[in-house]
This record gives sequence, structure tokens and C-alpha cells, in this order.
Amino acid sequence: MTTDTDVLVLGGAGVDTIVHVPELPLPYADSYMIRPGITARAGQSGDFVALGLTALGLRTHHLDMVGADPEGELVRAFHRDHGIPLTAVPQPAGTKRAVNLVGPDGRRLSLYDATRSHESDRLPEATVRRLAATSRHAHVVITQPCAQALPLLREAGLTLSTDLHDWDGADPYHEPFALAADLVFLSTSALTDPERTMRDIAARGRARTVVATAGAEGAYLLADGELTHVPAVTPPAPVVDSNGAGDAFAAGFLLGLLNGEDPRRCARYGAIAGAHACTVPSTRTDAITRAELLARAAEFQPTAASRATRSW
Repeated sequence: MTTDTDVLVLGGAGVDTIVHVPELPLPYADSYMIRPGITARAGQSGDFVALGLTALGLRTHHLDMVGADPEGELVRAFHRDHGIPLTAVPQPAGTKRAVNLVGPDGRRLSLYDATRSHESDRLPEATVRRLAATSRHAHVVITQPCAQALPLLREAGLTLSTDLHDWDGADPYHEPFALAADLVFLSTSALTDPERTMRDIAARGRARTVVATAGAEGAYLLADGELTHVPAVTPPAPVVDSNGAGDAFAAGFLLGLLNGEDPRRCARYGAIAGAHACTVPSTRTDAITRAELLARAAEFQPTAASRATRSW
């Protein structure tokens, strides 16, 4: 069987409504006058990972459940416009959607519509097996119904990655993803002891590499038992929005991983891609190219990563 796809992305297709607010948290008021306006655009976690991978030159295929609604048309158009193959399984409950409140400093608060999926939702087994059979790697978003596809991807022999986002280390919903993946991304934002959580994921699951992103503080990389700190990269332009930065980090890391790079260099790629994403307005969808990423990576010395301490 030939390999047609470098990364099969499962889940995370949807539409965000972007609302710029004067500050976060937003104080109560009867009304606000919003500028530069309110915009609905396709682009949730799976969409942004697929976009980042495609911009980096990796052959990417996206699989998810999408509704027959205006939001679904935005998702389909997003993939057509960016040349990303999409297998859209019909979703009777409608396309996933969220409202993102974006502050002047680029911070974001996301409100997800939890009615757009059901526990009974399934990605067709035959479809998952067919796409997995011609893929090198699968990146699995933690949206419903991707957990049920994890055993099928394992049977196909793919390596797996996932992003737990702001997991608190305890919510059982995230555990199937955390324990099935070879590479786990998560944020430090809800963790009181990130190192303990990272080592727990590695000890109980399959992951040999765990990456905890920490915004302006950079990221922490646990690879084969050694914890190192990866410094943040200075964005090439003013920071306007953090939306999609974690997805860009994952795409950059996967570029290095699939090219056989050392985990520290993979993390450096991720940091560069994530920094670029912070300069892209939330109303747009854009990603760093392979040429841009490699040029920026060449500016850094190999000693940029350092052994991490417990001063979280």
C-alpha cells in the first residue's frame, strides 16, 4: 500500500465567531460597541493543525463530522481554498462552533457550543481504516467522536499525536487520548505541577515525548525521561492574537518529527511556528511556510534549549 498522506488529522473542524473585547475578563455591562467588528470564520483546532502542516509542505488529510449548514460550507470552503483534502462525515447535530472573545493583548476566551455532538457519534470504521492505511502519522484532536478511532489507528500501525489543550491532569475525558498517543501536547495553564503531569502521562501511557506549552515562557519538553526548557521565540511582528498558536506549535513539531529531527529541534520548530501564529489576526487564517520556518530556525544555536528546573 502506498503512503499518500504524511499526517491524517482527525477532528477539530468547525467555525469560530471572533468578538474583540476591550479587556479580559470582560466586566458586566448592558452592551458593548465592538470594533473592528464581529467575524465568523472557519478554523478550529483540527483546521489550524491541517493548515499549518500543509503550509509546511506535509501531505495532509483532514477527517471529521461536518453539518449540512452554513457553518459546514465555511469549513468546506476553508479546505478547498487552502488545498487541504477533507473527508466530511455528515453530522446531523450541525457543524462545531464557538465564540472567541479576543482581548487587546491577544489573549482569548473560547465559548464552545456543546450541543453540536453526541456520545453516540462515530467516524465510520471503514473510512478510518481506509485513510489510516495510506498515512504515516495521525494527529487526533480531542473532539467527539475521535476517541473511538484511537484503537483503529493503532491497529493500522500509525504513530499518534494529540493535544490535550488546557487539561487539568484529572478530567477523565482526556485520558484515552493522553495514554494512546506517542506524542502528547498540552498547555501548562491549568496545571499546578506540569512536570508531575507530564511524567505521569509518560509513565502510564505510550508517550515517549510530552510537550507542555507555556505561552510567553516558552515550552517544556519531556523526551525519553529528560525534561528541558525550550525558550520562547520572539514573534516577527506585533502580537495580535494567541488563537491557533498551540496548533501551529504542533504542526511545526510534527514537521521535525517526520523528518527525523531531534526532539529539541522539533520543539524549536514548534516555538517558531507558534510565535508566527500570534502575529496573525484572529479574523484571518494563515500559517508559516517551510522556507520561513527553516530560515528562522537557522538563526538559533543548538544550545538554545536548557535543562529545566522545577521553578514553574
